[in-house]
Amino acid sequence: MAKTTREVTCSFCGIRKQDAMMLIAGDGAHICDRCIAQANEILVEEMNLRKSKALQTTLKLIRPIEIKEHLDQYVIGQDDAKKVMAVAVYNHYKRLNQKMDKDEIELEKSNIIMVGETGTGKTLLAKTIAKILNVPFCICDATVLTEAGYVGEDVESILTRLLQAADYDVAAAERGIIYIDEIDKIARKSDNPSITRDVSGEGVQQALLKILEGTIVNVPPQGGRKHPDQKMIAVNTNNILFMCGGAFDGIQKKIANRLRTQTIGYKVNADEMEVDVNNLYKYITPQDLKSYGLIPELIGRLPVLTYLNPLDKETLLNILTEPKNALIKQYQKLFEYEDVELKFDDDVYQFIVDKANEFKLGARGLRSICEAIMLDAMFEIPSDKNEQKTLYISLEYAKHKFEKSDLKKLKAA
Repeated sequence: MAKTTREVTCSFCGIRKQDAMMLIAGDGAHICDRCIAQANEILVEEMNLRKSKALQTTLKLIRPIEIKEHLDQYVIGQDDAKKVMAVAVYNHYKRLNQKMDKDEIELEKSNIIMVGETGTGKTLLAKTIAKILNVPFCICDATVLTEAGYVGEDVESILTRLLQAADYDVAAAERGIIYIDEIDKIARKSDNPSITRDVSGEGVQQALLKILEGTIVNVPPQGGRKHPDQKMIAVNTNNILFMCGGAFDGIQKKIANRLRTQTIGYKVNADEMEVDVNNLYKYITPQDLKSYGLIPELIGRLPVLTYLNPLDKETLLNILTEPKNALIKQYQKLFEYEDVELKFDDDVYQFIVDKANEFKLGARGLRSICEAIMLDAMFEIPSDKNEQKTLYISLEYAKHKFEKSDLKKLKAA
């Protein structure tokens, strides 16, 4: 005898049709909405577990020399900083692959802080190294961070961006790398500890301590300001590697005072060690960072300190032409889309480098000068009906376009 409507039940939990919101019929069986929701939760949990196990088994060690070779293709010079970053990332991989036994030594994190003038390649190094990593990577800016309770972003927003980079896979995010740019902008305003609240200085440094060291942080997945009622995600920062970078403008004077020399002039005492006054960053120590305004607790959690050399004319010329993503190659690619071959006179390269060195803007100055020279051509050629096949940039053309631009009003800092 066929079942009536009242006798139809869920084949999994036995609930009757009239008691369920929905009952889906199959081949001789039925399933209710509650069982579907429960089965979906089980499936999601199992998929996350498998993804986490796969991440642990497929994490391939990339050796420091291989990492540096990759960086050499995109970043000119800065060998010391490249070696430091390559070793730190390699040790991070080894730390993630470590299987803890009772008597095994626990490896500590090697958080990095990079110091160098603007335009020397701190952020570029971080972006380039992210291309070969098979762990989540994100870049954050310290200038937007404020002490909790003030307008701005809380320190936890750093982990929110890492979660987004990991597609909200917590297990993957907990093995990621974070680069914090402009770390010098949160230096405390005076050399003495602040009595009142230092909104964007010492207070932010204090908030960073627990995250850098390693702790479990409740992270708002969509940002804490606009969505106060959202469900928090617990993230363990114990295995997250932190890289920090900053220009630390003015720290050369503090280094010079410590070395008892001058930023301008000659040595007073012949017995003193030979000091390269053109690159005082190479003598930087944690003591200099402390006198600049970073608190000792933060410096202690960034044990690896490295520097980037200032860019001379030869290095700027290499940056302009040699890397895979060199500026000249980028412009040639842009004109290639218009079926136009772009050629430069060799003297043009030297002219661009001289002007960039004059403005003291580092590698970023190269782009500004190239834009001033190429702007009219990029504006006119897409609409040119003469179907020009080759564009040759001579020194006279470059000087003429540069003189017409507002950049000529700039003076060396």
